[in-house]
Amino acid sequence: MSDEGAEMRGLIFEDCRDKMRKAVAHLRDEFGGVRTGRATPGLVEKLKVDFYGAETVLQQIAGFSVPEPRVLVISPYDKTSIKAIEKAIQTSDLGINPSNDGQVIRLVFPALTEDRRRELVKVVKHRAEDARVAVRNIRRHARHELEALEHDGDLSKDDLDRAEKELEKLTHGTVDEVDQMLQHKEQELLGD
Repeated sequence: MSDEGAEMRGLIFEDCRDKMRKAVAHLRDEFGGVRTGRATPGLVEKLKVDFYGAETVLQQIAGFSVPEPRVLVISPYDKTSIKAIEKAIQTSDLGINPSNDGQVIRLVFPALTEDRRRELVKVVKHRAEDARVAVRNIRRHARHELEALEHDGDLSKDDLDRAEKELEKLTHGTVDEVDQMLQHKEQELLGD
């Protein structure tokens, strides 16, 4: 393997690891937005609010607290944004009607029915499968780049085989992480 080939191989793996980490982080964010019957800021903090004509993420314009397991309190930094925040919550897929006292917004989460829990399990399974597909696409792209290095003579056939085994190991580790996250979220949904 040439020095340039080793450097390129390293860059390909670094890029691949980074993209796989981002796919897992994205899934973690998505799972955070799936309701489990408990109040958690993750359910609303990424909501887009029309704040003075600009779409702003809720966590940038408000603080959150959970005084009780099924109650989420949203404290806007600017009290004039209460109506806009309420509107964003009402148009979201949360299915919860916010109430406010002029200072804070309260969201009371009802207990989930068994049917709703099963529906949510299907949702998280689908999102986990999307993450697995993304990871496999990242692997395929990295493999094509490695094969191009071999084709250009910067990587020997043996080096390519070793790199592909390492890529496979990285992919399996990332998919295992996705599967563990899914299992945890399913338990959270069904065991509450």
